[in-house]
Order: sequence, then C-alpha cells, then structure tokens
Amino acid sequence: MTLRNILLFAGVGLLFVLTGFLASWNQSLLILNLSLVSAIMAMGVNLQWGYAGLFNTGIMGFAAMGGLAVVLTSAKRQPDAFAAGGMQILLALLLAAAVIVGTILMRRRMKPGRARNIATVAVLVAGFVVYRMVFDPAVNAVEAVNPAAEGSIGGLGLNSLWGWVLGAFLAAGTAWLIGKTALGLRSDYLAIATLGIAEIIIQVLKNEEWLARGVKMVNDLPRPWPVPREVDLQRDPGFLEFVATWGFDPVTTSTVLVKIMYAVLLLIVLAVVIWLSERALNSPWGRMMRAIRDNEVAAAAMGKDVTRRHLQIFVLGSALAGVGGAMLVSMDSLMNPGTYNPLRYTFLIWVMVVVGGSGNNWGSLLGSLLIGWLYLIVEQVGPTIMGYVISGMEEGALRKHLIDSAAHLRLLSLGVILLLVLRFSPRGLIPEK
Repeated sequence: MTLRNILLFAGVGLLFVLTGFLASWNQSLLILNLSLVSAIMAMGVNLQWGYAGLFNTGIMGFAAMGGLAVVLTSAKRQPDAFAAGGMQILLALLLAAAVIVGTILMRRRMKPGRARNIATVAVLVAGFVVYRMVFDPAVNAVEAVNPAAEGSIGGLGLNSLWGWVLGAFLAAGTAWLIGKTALGLRSDYLAIATLGIAEIIIQVLKNEEWLARGVKMVNDLPRPWPVPREVDLQRDPGFLEFVATWGFDPVTTSTVLVKIMYAVLLLIVLAVVIWLSERALNSPWGRMMRAIRDNEVAAAAMGKDVTRRHLQIFVLGSALAGVGGAMLVSMDSLMNPGTYNPLRYTFLIWVMVVVGGSGNNWGSLLGSLLIGWLYLIVEQVGPTIMGYVISGMEEGALRKHLIDSAAHLRLLSLGVILLLVLRFSPRGLIPEK
C-alpha cells in the first residue's frame, strides 16, 4: 500500500475520531459499524463489477435474503403456528419445486415443437392449481394463530451467527436462480432485471406474513455470540461495579461496549473477506475474470466458459451481500421489510465502490468508510447546519420546510462527492492497478 493510500485511510479514520470527540463515541461507533457492514456488501459489488463487469442493481434483494436467514435461524420458535400449517407449507414448497424440476426434465426428453409447448403449459397450470390448494389453507392457518404476536412459522432459536452463514447460502441460491436466466442479458438489461427481481423479493417478504410476519416485523432477535444486550449488561453486578469504580455512566458505557464488540466481529469478517478477495484477484482465476471483463469475445476464443464464470462470480458477490444483510438485521435485532429501499441498499453501495475505486478491494473499503460516514453524519447534523444558515429568516412555512428537509442534504452531498471524484479521479480514490 502506497503512502498516498495510507494517508487517505488515516484521513477517513480521523473523521470517525473527530465524530467521537465532537459528537459522541456512541454515534461514531454506530456509523463505523454500519460502514463496515456496507464495506462487506461493497466487496460483493466489487467482485461482480470490478472483477467481471456485471452490472447488478439488485443488491437490496440479496441483503433482504440475508435478513430473512437471521429470522429463520434465530427468531423464537412458534410451535403452535408451525403445528397449524408449517409442515403443509413445506410440503407445498417441495411440490412447487418438484413441478418445476419435472417440467425441465420433460422438456429435455421431448422433441421441440407444439406438443412440448402444450405439455409444458398443462403441467405448469396443473401443478400451480395443486400447489395453491395445498399452500393457501396452510398459510391461512399459520397467520391466524395469535397474529398480533406470532402468525408466522417462527425460527429455530439459534445464535444469529448461524444466520450470517445461512444468509450467504440463501443469497447465493437466489443469485444462482436469477443468474441462470438473467446473465444472458446485455449489461443494461441485466441491471433492469436484477432491480426488478429485488423489488419482487421485497414485496414477497412484505406480504407473506407466514414467513417473517411481513410489515408486522420480527423483533427481539437474539444478538450474535458473544455480543450481549445492553439491558443485560446494566443488570450485571460485575459490570455495574466496574463502571462505578471508574465513574462511568452504566447506560452510555454499555451501549459503547456493545458497539465495540460488534465492530470487532465485523472487522474479523471483513478481514477474512479482504484476504480471500485479494488472493482471488491475484490468482489465475482473478486474471481470467479480468480478461473476460475486458474482452469477452477474446476470452471465449481462448476456451473460457464466459457464461459459467459470470454465474460463478454473480453467486459469490451476492453471497457477500447476503452476509451484510444478515449482519444488519442482527445488529438491529429487528427484521422490517419496509425499510429496504434501493437508495440505501443498492445505489449507496454502488457509490461506495465507484468513489473508492472499482476493481480494487482496498478502494471499496475506503469508499465504504468515507461514504458511510458522510451519508449518516450529514443526515444528523443537516438540521443543525440549516438552522445556522437560516438563523436570520423569519418564522414561517419556508423556514419550517427548510428545517424539515435538511436531512436530505445527504443526497446533495453524495452527488457532489461523486461528481468531484469522477472529475478529478475518474477511476476512484484508489484505482485498480
């Protein structure tokens, strides 16, 4: 790493230190943790775009799959709701999968023509009718069980660290299904397709209450080991004795300590991701992926299976997005599908990669820390800054509107930073070698 890169990271680190001194360490650590999670998701985008040139705008959907994984693994068990129709729902899903697999096998065995098309439609329609006959009564039964507090099949009650692992597999499996059909599209059509599929995933999570309670939300999810809850720390006699000895406030100290523990966990995962990504980038596999990115026709002429490699890296990058989504739900102890929006979970991640430097893992990390800090700090200090700017303005509708909309200064600041970087460093702050 060059001296210039070290100075860039030092400058970004100084921003977090100043936030701690001038605002609060609680706020600084919160922004740092969210930026680290975003960095893991940005690594996935960098794999897809920086290594292979795949324009994936469906990051939000894969992050949501990671959040769903945490619910399925660590949410409280709901034995009554599961007994009402859980097994029947699983049977219906297996039936749907069997219909799809059977249709594919049938089409492979039959000769192309009208007969095959008619048989395909007949099997799919019949399978769909049977599926709904099994699925709908089971869903109604599950959602009718104490809908105010339960109404879903629940989870396994495990530590949410298992949800991080399952989140990677769920997102990867979803990416494989999408990639088998969408990776043959041109880059602009691939972007439209992945964005649309991500919205479909969010709509499914919002409306299928039997799965994760939809917009009713799943809350009180357990923290990942070994991170405790702040309330439990504040009830611990040993912790209370420690803070009393040093004269600290128990509430503030507990929240700061929990965030530090989260930061350590996130840094461990991020370090592993960067190490593996750097190894992959500098391996023959990485050189092959960059060759495919730069000239697909030439790579195919050299015997490389371009479609297969695109699918491979699409799955890997989406798995990292799933891990990041699982981490966010674990940190919040809450799964709310209504909070997923493309600005935060897709386009902000893209800005991080572009500003940091696509094709360079360290650039993606730098961009994530810088843009993550900027995005969150401007939202919080925006009203204060606006208050100083319009301090001489008379009370009225315009003044109130300016104060209320000051949080949106973060969008303006993101645009300004992006334009400045594209003008003076078009390949990013730390460009690809």
